Amino acid sequence: MPDYRRETDLLGPRDVPAEALYGIHTVRAIENFPLAGRPVHRELVRAFGCVKLAAARTNHELGQWDEPTYDAIRAACEEMAQGQLDEHVVVDALQGGAGTSTNMNVNEVLANRALVLLGHTPGSYDKIDPVDDLNLRQSTNDAYPTALRVAAIRGLRRLEKSVIALVDAFQTKEQQFADVVKVARTQLQDAVLTTLGRAMAAYAEPLSRDRWRIFKCEERLRVVNLGGTAIGTGLGAPRRYIFRAIEHLRDATGLGLARAENLVDATQNADALVEVSGILRALAANLLKIANDLRLLSSGPEAGIGEIRLPPRQAGSSIMPGKVNPVIPEAIAQAAIAAMGHDLVITQAVSQGNLELSQFLPLAADSLLTMLDLLANACELFARHCVTGIEVDRARCQRHVAASTATATALVDALGYHEVERLTELARREGKSLRDAAVERGLLSAEQFDELVSPERVNRLGSADAPRGANRPDDEST
Repeated sequence: MPDYRRETDLLGPRDVPAEALYGIHTVRAIENFPLAGRPVHRELVRAFGCVKLAAARTNHELGQWDEPTYDAIRAACEEMAQGQLDEHVVVDALQGGAGTSTNMNVNEVLANRALVLLGHTPGSYDKIDPVDDLNLRQSTNDAYPTALRVAAIRGLRRLEKSVIALVDAFQTKEQQFADVVKVARTQLQDAVLTTLGRAMAAYAEPLSRDRWRIFKCEERLRVVNLGGTAIGTGLGAPRRYIFRAIEHLRDATGLGLARAENLVDATQNADALVEVSGILRALAANLLKIANDLRLLSSGPEAGIGEIRLPPRQAGSSIMPGKVNPVIPEAIAQAAIAAMGHDLVITQAVSQGNLELSQFLPLAADSLLTMLDLLANACELFARHCVTGIEVDRARCQRHVAASTATATALVDALGYHEVERLTELARREGKSLRDAAVERGLLSAEQFDELVSPERVNRLGSADAPRGANRPDDEST
């Protein structure tokens, strides 16, 4: 066998590795676009397999190909959809041509794989052609956006599961730490008393909202432009094809996809991608905030806040013995920042579309699918390697409560602001705890003081109905 085969296109002949499933268009794309240094996202390739399978089934229903040829094409498309042909789609993730190089790489691989299944050598395009057969009644401009939406929906579903797992992890900690009273801080200064359980719940809630937003995002991506061909007019595609192709795509993917009512709009406008990335940016913002909070709460551990202990994952320093860093929250924070950057890239890429086409869709696709991976990986990592292993330093929390002016705030309803202010100053001046000072002055009994700073009182919504200064800390709220 020769090492190369000769293929020809509009620009002339080129040598292609003899056994390669890709062809001349892919060879030119490899030379022209050495940009990202990585191939297109694997989920995009697999989604393309589904799109090509739907097109092939529809074309066969319309009388295209004999049974052996169709069976080979169908089998090749199914292999791609299942991830078996990933390694053969080798064009760079970033490319000119609005994704034509990706579409042609896919077409060439499917055509050559079908040829091999029929016992022919790759490049025997007189029998199965990448364009005339695998791209029949399609354009890059409807195949690529449709495949991207399929891949993105799958990414959203994976992300939703990872967010649910993270929510569950924080809700478990909410229950475990419900009785741990701690100092709440505003502007990094001691404020009032709360519980660590309540703090964990406050991390679970925004993530629960993120989960719902992600679930609803799928609706924005279910509408596809398959059948619109070049600009959405359906040029070169019979009506029967346009209406049937989406039914086969639903069957191939198992997704509730729908054909856009206005295919011209759906071909040139990709604002739904910006909407989705904006929702994902909200998740990134929440992850960044939570990760930084956990770093603060675990800081020290001796010379910082140190109220919680994060699972030790690795040695923290090459020069400071015994140091263990909060590496998981640090990694999550970086993933969140990177995701925010991808959101900006998607916004810019989509806004730069011109006239009848969004020509920078490859950049938007790469950023969106990477963003989905980053966030899903981050949530899974956060739950597994950090949140589930969080422990509390109860003694330190108690010392902070005893020493903090936040405890004074818990006494205001019972004693009044000015009385507590005087009590706080007295305790500070005499070097006593607020509890001892209040008991010695006869303002509260030890039992009353302890009840005012108990988990039950701290967790109560609002204040008791007793008038201020009535010294009735045991009243129940209504």
